[in-house]
Amino acid sequence: MNANTSRHEPAEGDQEAQLLSWTARDLPTGRHQFHKERLMAQIHDMRQQEQQDRRTAPAAPGKRRRLRLPRPAIALPALAAALAGTVVAGIALQGGGGTRDGGVATGPALTTQVGAAAAGAPRLLDQISLAAADASHPKVGPGQYVYIESRMADTFLKVVNDKTTLASHALHRRQVWMSPDGTKGWLIDPAVNDSPEGETLSLPDEQGNTPKAGLNSPSYDYLTKLPADPDKLLAKIYKETEGLGNTPDQEAFTTIGDLLGESYPPADLYPALFKAAAKIPGVVVVRDAVDAVGRHGVAVARLDETSGQREEWIFNPKTYVFLGERTVQVRKGTGVDALIKPGTVMFTSAIITRSVVDGIKQTPAADG
Repeated sequence: MNANTSRHEPAEGDQEAQLLSWTARDLPTGRHQFHKERLMAQIHDMRQQEQQDRRTAPAAPGKRRRLRLPRPAIALPALAAALAGTVVAGIALQGGGGTRDGGVATGPALTTQVGAAAAGAPRLLDQISLAAADASHPKVGPGQYVYIESRMADTFLKVVNDKTTLASHALHRRQVWMSPDGTKGWLIDPAVNDSPEGETLSLPDEQGNTPKAGLNSPSYDYLTKLPADPDKLLAKIYKETEGLGNTPDQEAFTTIGDLLGESYPPADLYPALFKAAAKIPGVVVVRDAVDAVGRHGVAVARLDETSGQREEWIFNPKTYVFLGERTVQVRKGTGVDALIKPGTVMFTSAIITRSVVDGIKQTPAADG
């Protein structure tokens, strides 16, 4: 079911809980907390406005006003089987400790200097696609698992006692295992689960559902069926993400970015993703960007004109290996988002290991 539709209209409390549940499960980790808290802040603001409206202009007798939930800046796809996310970290970021929240210390907003954007993205992406085509890329066989280890940190809107502030999840380690068909997996991430042992991602989920894999919740098997022709691939992305995100171009860019992060694109698809991205209008180059563990690189980026946030995919400037990504606020927000100042790092990631292993909870070193 699409996150923007339902078979029946739930009560207000159920509607909020359902939206927040989708936020937590369907957005890439590091982004879901921001959107969850942003929704809570917007709900609170709308309730206050609704109360004011009722005092100044009462509704007609027999009619009940309904709380209309806002559509998040990033749409909430309902196909995700687990918390799929780009892995991240924040050594080069400014931020501190604080109280415990979700197993990870929270502190002030993460900040950075906003790098200048320049033209030249198609040429850079062409070089990246050539390097990707030459890279070693083992297939994932039956019984094996895609293993990704990363570091992550993020900034989010936090609501406590009706007061909204900016907070951050500190740099932490994330490990995820997923079977080729996407039905078995495991996640260790202190920002998601307090247990150091982690939690299962195996299906069906807690509601008894077994969602199908898709662009917003891709399994390895699903990725092997995507077209490797850049034009056909981009057309499919636009079609399947229609109506999501702030604009079609931005949603296409975000979708490809998520596939670069915590998934394992097959050898023929990997370079096609970069060639497809080169065809999206508004894509630029940031000559100096820093990933979550402080590695400097060159970034392929796009500014979301609605949110004022720029998504950056960061690559090694010599080998063009994908390092990680970050989302930086480059324009001052409005409404609830006015708290987010330019230079705020909303999301930052660094890929440490991406490999194929022979069992769940095994690591490449353990496999020998």
